[in-house]
Amino acid sequence: MSIPRRSQVEKKRLSSFTRKGLLEVPSPTEKDWPKDDESDYVFKDSGQEMDSLPQPYRMINKMVNLVFDQSWKVIQERDALREAELSRIQPVTYPPHVENKLSKMPNCMAVSQDYVFIGGAKGFSIYNLYSAKQICIWEKLKVDVTSIWTTDLGNEILIAPVDEMGIARLFYFYKDSLFLIKAINEADDASKQTTCIKMEICRGGDFAAFLLQGAGDVWLDVYKLPKESWLKEVEHPQLAINPKKKGRQPQLSTLEPVTSETLEMDTNICFRGDIKLSHPAHIMKIKPPKPVTGTTFKSPLEVFAKIEDCYGLGSGQNHFIKESQWEQQAAIFHASYKKYLDEKGEEEPLSMASFHFLLPSSIIAMPAEVKSPSGVACVLGIHWTGSHNFFLYSLNRTLKDKVDPEGVWPCAAPIAVSQLSYTCSYLLIACEDGVLTLWDLAEGFPLGVVALPEGCFCQSIHFLKYFLVYKGQNVYPEGPLKSQIPQCVVLCTDSSLHLLTAKGTQVPTISELVERPVKHPEEAICAVAPVQAFPGTVLIFCRNGSVQLMDVAKPQIICAFAPPRTYHLVVPWKPVFVVSLQHPCFLLRGDHPDEIESDDTKDIQNSIFYFNLEAYPLLENISRNHTIPKMDITENMAFTQVLPLEKRCEDFLERSFQKLEKKVKEEEHWTRLHRYSLMLQRENFRK
Repeated sequence: MSIPRRSQVEKKRLSSFTRKGLLEVPSPTEKDWPKDDESDYVFKDSGQEMDSLPQPYRMINKMVNLVFDQSWKVIQERDALREAELSRIQPVTYPPHVENKLSKMPNCMAVSQDYVFIGGAKGFSIYNLYSAKQICIWEKLKVDVTSIWTTDLGNEILIAPVDEMGIARLFYFYKDSLFLIKAINEADDASKQTTCIKMEICRGGDFAAFLLQGAGDVWLDVYKLPKESWLKEVEHPQLAINPKKKGRQPQLSTLEPVTSETLEMDTNICFRGDIKLSHPAHIMKIKPPKPVTGTTFKSPLEVFAKIEDCYGLGSGQNHFIKESQWEQQAAIFHASYKKYLDEKGEEEPLSMASFHFLLPSSIIAMPAEVKSPSGVACVLGIHWTGSHNFFLYSLNRTLKDKVDPEGVWPCAAPIAVSQLSYTCSYLLIACEDGVLTLWDLAEGFPLGVVALPEGCFCQSIHFLKYFLVYKGQNVYPEGPLKSQIPQCVVLCTDSSLHLLTAKGTQVPTISELVERPVKHPEEAICAVAPVQAFPGTVLIFCRNGSVQLMDVAKPQIICAFAPPRTYHLVVPWKPVFVVSLQHPCFLLRGDHPDEIESDDTKDIQNSIFYFNLEAYPLLENISRNHTIPKMDITENMAFTQVLPLEKRCEDFLERSFQKLEKKVKEEEHWTRLHRYSLMLQRENFRK
């Protein structure tokens, strides 16, 4: 048995020698002092008084000493953490530039052009991004708006709010008017009402997809949007006037009552309910792939005959595996892993989907008779939860056409996350085993496959706008470049952050930007958002409510942002924010802690904080010098990787020719010197 370690209290009880007999006061003169004798002293243990205590007092004494020891350990650990916290360099924290107080709780936000769209109780509002003034409000619902999407169509904006009932609506915002296009999934019979789980509008606003759920099933509805017809109908409203509302004038009743706030509103913005715009055309309904079961084919020839023009090849649906073989494999699996399996069995959740609109490219084979305009989406890419396959569906079809995938990309593991770049040129697919595959859609080949560190699994992917590092500063090249190296930030489930960088013909590299917060779990990253206005920067939102701006090239934290101390984030692990793609700013919702606990919802004041990144001292230099001329890139040898292949070959041949020419000149020079030296030797010999 190991001897128990003495407590801090016991260490102070040192043994001592005590004189026998009674103690006497010594005489004033030293001569009368008795001589010391060792036999007059006895060894006395200071802890003997405690050892002589009867039970249970000895046990109580040991327990108290143990409590003191453990408390002392906790005190030392806290002191060490406090010293480490003080020694850490804290970034400069900037307050918001503008605070916009709202009378209702904002549930979601979106930014497009110079407008902010805020979804809340019974509808949504439109604000000016610069002045923070409310210019329009639409409140005709009985429930709140929980999410909102916007798409820039040039001079127009397409708005898609989704309410608590899961009903998605399309709005058209043009100049000084707001038009309701259609409620996508609203049903007259409440028992047949479906719920919109997710939606996506393609770049340019030509197509839209809605993931719907209802009656225990889930599917994806794809629509073609007649944006050219909408523009004609709003420019010539007499062609689209609803006959039932023809006699009524445009109403402003949807605006808020006149108050000190609404007096400054732009009253020209109004909701035009009397104009009926063309409805989107439903072109496709995609359902999750059926589970793979036993084959009904009698021969392999029937399997190949089922596949027409190689469409659907790789999905696993057309095979020659019998039902008995599936049952045999399932029995072997359950027998081998019986102790790890749940006997009751869990009900499988409804399948979810992630989908993207892809532009025409070399990697997607389309029929020769199908011609899509440049810059317009022609293919929908989709993968379902737990599926190994990434399906490709052509958008050039009608609702009567048979819905079969034009292509299938099978993966080695189920696909967890996928993300399309801003330019729609690159696609990153992350599987559940932590393997990432980066595809170059424009050229038609994968740039590489890389695995995340062990124990890391992808949670979200965020592509960065292409940037270069020039003289230690991140810059955007002026003008388009043919050769661009994609970079993206990967947030993992353990809150670690990684940077994936492609390197042309070489294998992509992955580096760790932020490690897993083991010592400080409150600093776990819950959301990431790239800032396109500043090259190579991302906003990081942590569980403790902090917001930081990171430079991914160095990597390091540039600065931090925070609302006033009287406000905080109610749900810091799911912050409500939006980052503008055109302007260097972002908006963040803040809540007053005292007002959140109030029972009277009318007295609750919520605020939207506007952070203008150009207004802060540390970011002024980045804002002024964030571009580099294209001429400097082509002339700088450090940026040869961004030049086209023809230009790189031309530069290589030119440099090779210059080296050869220099070498020839040097040889000619040395030949002349040699001849001159021989001439001198001959003259000296003659003399």
